[in-house]
Formats: sequence, C-alpha cells, structure tokens
Amino acid sequence: MSEVRFTLVHVEAFLTLAEELHFGRTAERLHLSQPQVSRLIASLEREIGAPLFERTSRRARLTPLGHRLADRMKPAYGQLLAAVHDARTEARQPAGLLRVGFAATAEGQALTQVVEAFEARHPDCRIALCEINVTDLYGPLRRGEIDILISWLILDEPDLTAGPVIDSRSRVLAVASAHPLAVRRSVSVEDLGDEEIAIMPQYPAALHDAITPLYTPSGRAVHRTYRVGTIHETASLVARGRVIHPTVEHMPLFRRSDIVTIPIRDMPPLPLGPIWCTAHENARIRAFAEIAAGRGPAPS
Repeated sequence: MSEVRFTLVHVEAFLTLAEELHFGRTAERLHLSQPQVSRLIASLEREIGAPLFERTSRRARLTPLGHRLADRMKPAYGQLLAAVHDARTEARQPAGLLRVGFAATAEGQALTQVVEAFEARHPDCRIALCEINVTDLYGPLRRGEIDILISWLILDEPDLTAGPVIDSRSRVLAVASAHPLAVRRSVSVEDLGDEEIAIMPQYPAALHDAITPLYTPSGRAVHRTYRVGTIHETASLVARGRVIHPTVEHMPLFRRSDIVTIPIRDMPPLPLGPIWCTAHENARIRAFAEIAAGRGPAPS
C-alpha cells in the first residue's frame, strides 16, 4: 500500500466544499482564504490522481469520483470526530478507572489515606492498586499498564512527572542482629565505607545513588559488591551478615528477629509520592495529585 500524503485539513476542506459547492462559502466556514482552499483541494486531487470537482467561475460540482469519495469519507470523518470528542471528554473528567502501582518498599499508611480520600471525593472513579516489580520500576508507566506509580520522588527521567510528597521516611541501616553495628544507637554515612552493600543493577540510577551513595562524605568508595535481583534477596544477604543495606524506617521486610535497623543520622529523609508519564496526564491523574497535595506528608 502506497503512503497517503494528506491530512485532516484536506479532508475537512473536501467535505465542506462537497456540501457548499462554492469556494468562497467554504473558505468562510473554515476561516481560511479562498486560495488556501483551492490549494488544499488541488493537493488532494494530486494525491488521488484525478479531479474531484468540476470548476466554473462561480461554483464547483462534484465529479462522479468526487461523489463516491465523499459518500465513503463522511461517515469515517464523523466517527473520527466522535472518537476525539469522547477522548477529550474522558480526559477532562475524573470518572473511570485509575490504576495505581506501588513497589513493596513504598506501600503503607500514606498511600491508603490518599486512596481513601480520593475515592471519597470522586465516587465515580474506581482505583485499582497493584504491586510493581522494583526491577522494572518505571516500565509499567511507560507501557501504559498503570496510570500512577507511588514511589520515591528521586527522579531523573525527562518523560516522567513527580507529583506532591505524601510521606517522608527517615533513613535507617539494616544489618544482621549479630553485626558489630547492631549495638549502635545511630550510624553515619561514613560507616558505609567500611562494609559491603548489595547493588540492584535494574534500579533507576538516580534513585539507587540516593539510597546508597557512591562515596562517603570523606570521599571513600562505597563497596557495592553483591548483585541482587529483588529486595527479598537483599534482606536474605543482610540477615546472613553478607551485606548491610541503607533503607527507610517502617519497612516490613526488615522487621525480623535476625535483622536490626539503625537510624542514619546524616542522610535526608526520602520523599514518597505519585509519579506519572507526562504525556499520559489526564483528569484522573490531576485529581489524584490534587488530593495528594492536600494530604501532605503523613506524620512519622
């Protein structure tokens, strides 16, 4: 099939002229000049390969080919306009389904409170929650599988938008209960330079570096030595004393008798909130972000 080289402007000009049969009135309806309408029709005729109108000094008359083309094009054009109208209406109204994804490390009371507040404000919009694999954190957003991701707002992705903060989690270090650091009341980022730490290669680089710095304040390299595929693998390594792991407080995965979490006194809290694809933004996403902004960070 050969490439088609005309636009909706050509179609609109053709169908309008097919109704008016007059270049001047067609130009007035389309808010174009008469020469512009003539050029559009001539361009479409070149694309078709035959005249669509018979022209006189005052009027235009459809050729038999023009009649057949208009008869077939009108319903298709009407369906297209209706589809665009429906999509525009849907984009402006929060009614419908909003798919919210979250990683196991980011789920908690703050998310529940925002979801409940949203559903109370917008009873005609249903929220579907689903857990996202941290090894493909932003993939479901980009593939259109979810509308919003609840995650840490450390973002260096040009196509994604970071929404308002709904929670802020203090930083802690997870270590084995028998680890020498386990008896400390707090630790410093500098302590990371003395230990081995797991690395998750598939994790977004900016977020990974914010959770596990590449260097200590004095400039010592942090040893990212163990490659893992899931956060559960990390917890297993921590419990066995193979690695230590910087994380956030109130993480259910590390609430176990063989792991101790110690406050990190010189790392800033991690902000949590909604993230979405900028190009996919719609009324439901904006409504969710508005509710999230009104809630603010949950109390620690």
